[in-house]
Amino acid sequence: MNTETIPTQPSFADQLSAAASDIKLSHTIFALPFALLATFLAAGFANTYPSVFQFVLILLCMFFARTVAMLANRYLDAGMDAENARTAKRAIPAGQMSKPFAMSVMIVCSAIFFASASGFYFANDNLYPLLLSPLVLAYLIGYSLTKRFTFLCHVYLGTALAISPVAASIAINPAYLNSPVPWLISLMVTCWVAGFDVIYALQDVEFDRENKVYSMPASLGENKALWISRLLHLTVILVLGLLFALSPQLNLLFLIASLLTAALLILEHTLVWKSSTNHINMAFFTLNGIISLLLGLTGIIDTLIKVNA
Repeated sequence: MNTETIPTQPSFADQLSAAASDIKLSHTIFALPFALLATFLAAGFANTYPSVFQFVLILLCMFFARTVAMLANRYLDAGMDAENARTAKRAIPAGQMSKPFAMSVMIVCSAIFFASASGFYFANDNLYPLLLSPLVLAYLIGYSLTKRFTFLCHVYLGTALAISPVAASIAINPAYLNSPVPWLISLMVTCWVAGFDVIYALQDVEFDRENKVYSMPASLGENKALWISRLLHLTVILVLGLLFALSPQLNLLFLIASLLTAALLILEHTLVWKSSTNHINMAFFTLNGIISLLLGLTGIIDTLIKVNA
């Protein structure tokens, strides 16, 4: 008699829970503070505040666009993730979520993202967010493909996260794009994210080489990749100086946060240099989470002080 059991399909609730866990909501901390900073800066450029409605729309757009991008990454990388011991427990390769379910959630979240983007027409008579939203979503999804053919995938990821301050500026006050500030914030985010993503890729060097994944450490060697990461983060420090010099809204608090950011980036590279992959989680998440909160919060407070002056 055949006693072999047929694997049961996880329930809707279980798959939804697995999806929520797999997209790592805590990593929203890397982009959200800069989107909110740009929101307040763009409104402050017109000497006003973002409305509650605009603020909520920014949060919704950020959440659902990021959810689509993360699920697309899990969907496209499912086969590769199953072969890598570090990622084999992700929801799809572990059988906790089916690919059709992931696709269904992506479609629903995409629809909500488009609806949220259309809200800016009602908030401030602005159709640009809706018109540009398909391009934004396509660009975010594209990251998962870049690692298959170029070691510049880290820079692409940086630009994907760096869309958020420019997109927020367009949504709140398109005229703010005439200022260099949102573009400098975007450049800073690009270099910052690319730099720490290179460090994160150190965990998978051997796997990447064996499976033709074009990370910088696998393609160029760990030493060269780390030097590129250092140069990227040096650029971050220089751009922060330019932001302080060129933005009338960013003042003492942002300057202090920028100096602390420089110290934290030095600490990050010291940890990686001394112990290679042993402190990657701290270097990747903890220190960079502190950096984003520091810069985002102090920039927002400085902007509010300026508007109230």
